Amino acid sequence: MQREDIFNGLKEILTLIKPSMDLSSVTEASQLVRDVGLDSLTILLLSLAVENKFGFKFEGQPKFNTVGEVIDYIGSHTTK
Repeated sequence: MQREDIFNGLKEILTLIKPSMDLSSVTEASQLVRDVGLDSLTILLLSLAVENKFGFKFEGQPKFNTVGEVIDYIGSHTTK
């Protein structure tokens, strides 16, 4: 799966979780908490939605700081 496809899929998920967010400002360097505005509940929702969309289960509770780190993790755990 291409990195751009993963990023676009992640943005689709963020649209569902935070519908009022302006995704045009989200980049791979965006901090999940500070820039995207996620909290512990929305991070849990993000995790569940990522598992469903990309077809894998998170191993333990990975810690992500940026959107790029999430993309890296998804890319290394999917074969789609």
